[in-house]
Amino acid sequence: MSDSFERDLLALLPRLRRFAAGLAGSVPDGDDLCQMTLERALANRDKWQAGTRLDSWMYRIMRNLWIDEARSRQRRGQTFMEEEAGLTIGADGAQEAKVELGNVDRAMSRLPAEQREAVLLVMVEGYGYREAAEIIGCPVGTLNSRLVRGRDALLAELGGLQ
Repeated sequence: MSDSFERDLLALLPRLRRFAAGLAGSVPDGDDLCQMTLERALANRDKWQAGTRLDSWMYRIMRNLWIDEARSRQRRGQTFMEEEAGLTIGADGAQEAKVELGNVDRAMSRLPAEQREAVLLVMVEGYGYREAAEIIGCPVGTLNSRLVRGRDALLAELGGLQ
């Protein structure tokens, strides 16, 4: 089981990093969240039940860590980096695509956390509504509502950029 667990965990890493960056709002913060998630999963691997979905278990761990970290930051009164600070990073190559991706990242970061995680799980990670609702821990109707509001807000904001 150990080899399979570690192999499956490694295969999930790109998806976990993408989800973490989306939740955290930046790649460096996402990488930190991803590392914390992996540490927690490895320390608690005996709690994972073989035959169940490892990806759902990992997303749930990540989501819980993200919520804890957000609460902790709020209590400490830390400020976040200005969104313009990332505009000059990666200016070479396909600049138009990077600018558009930056626009999407900024639009995603402006969504309320509940809408952002619904959009990330369904539209980016490709989970079904029922699976995403289980990961978040809410009814399917609530997830659907968050997803619709988040998608509409993204479309409105991104439509205004063109």
